[in-house]
Amino acid sequence: AEGHHGDDHGDAHAEHVFHQLQNRPWASLYVALVFFLGISLLVLAFYAAQRVAQSGWSIVLFRVMEAITANLVPTSIIMGLIIILTGLHFNHLFDWMSPGKMDPDSANFDAIVYGKRLWLNVPGWMIRSILYLTAWNVYRWFIRKNSIAEDNGSIKIFKRNYNASVIFLVIFMISESMATWDWIMGIDPHWFSTLFGWYVLATLLVSALTVIAFVTIYLRSKGYLPRVNDSHIHDLAKFMFGFSVFWTYLWFAQFMLIWYANIPEETTYFVLRFNEYKVLMLSMVVMNFAFPVLNSDFKSRPWFVFIGGTVILIGHYVDLFIMIMPGTVGGSWSFGIPELGALFFFVGVFIFTVFRAFAKADPVPKGNPFLKESEHFH
Repeated sequence: AEGHHGDDHGDAHAEHVFHQLQNRPWASLYVALVFFLGISLLVLAFYAAQRVAQSGWSIVLFRVMEAITANLVPTSIIMGLIIILTGLHFNHLFDWMSPGKMDPDSANFDAIVYGKRLWLNVPGWMIRSILYLTAWNVYRWFIRKNSIAEDNGSIKIFKRNYNASVIFLVIFMISESMATWDWIMGIDPHWFSTLFGWYVLATLLVSALTVIAFVTIYLRSKGYLPRVNDSHIHDLAKFMFGFSVFWTYLWFAQFMLIWYANIPEETTYFVLRFNEYKVLMLSMVVMNFAFPVLNSDFKSRPWFVFIGGTVILIGHYVDLFIMIMPGTVGGSWSFGIPELGALFFFVGVFIFTVFRAFAKADPVPKGNPFLKESEHFH
């Protein structure tokens, strides 16, 4: 009987490794998808926050931000397809969806996953996911349409956009946390962190600000943004580096508390990552923290923002890679054609949708009452 049990265990382990190898193309696509979807969403949230704060400096950047949020549409459609395929068991990205996990009579039964069954169930997971994507895209469609309508100088439309942005930010703060639990934390169903929604928010927000800076610098260099000056670039860079410090604080807070408490259910998360992903983990922390503390005099210089921003984007892509890969492919990871292919695909989709959207509207939001303040911002 003991030999038979050993065979069973060996078979189960072999099947697990086989699933991990099968997962790699899916997981590579999923990392790049979550990264680009998250960036587009956080640009939308940052844009909504600018409207709600009625900040003057950022008005000349509104059309850039709106163009970037156009990427939310194709990434949401692809995410919707992945969600449906995952729910129909076309892949093994989420271990809690494996057959028998919720069945007390099954050899595959998992008591911890069973205890979370009210949240971790396929219909609920799919319905919630579609609701998040729908809510974000409805606001994105509404605000873009009304932002262009605002160009006629209507204060009524301006106030309507303000009210819609207030409602969106409330929905966003709740749905973003829930989406990170469903789409990322659910990959490691035994582990949880109460900081996780904030932590993912920070990593995507820094990336989003960097992308706004990149697109702005490029369009300005081509003469499409004559009203954007060095002070606008400097402020974007200050946001980038400021939120990098916020990200570092959250990373350290999460890591230090788990390390210090040393509770087995919590430490497994970092043990797996330090065993299989140590070089990536340590280099990612350095990349995401080293640049923010550099001299601020350089922050209005596009070449410096570009170099620093490139390091930041690589660092935060790696951060997401380390969140998703260990629970899906374990130690069977590498960085090759699937990962590069997925990245290049989403970069292509991003470039196409963003510049197409930018070309469709006046680059200056002429009807905004704060436009003059933005033009003379120093």
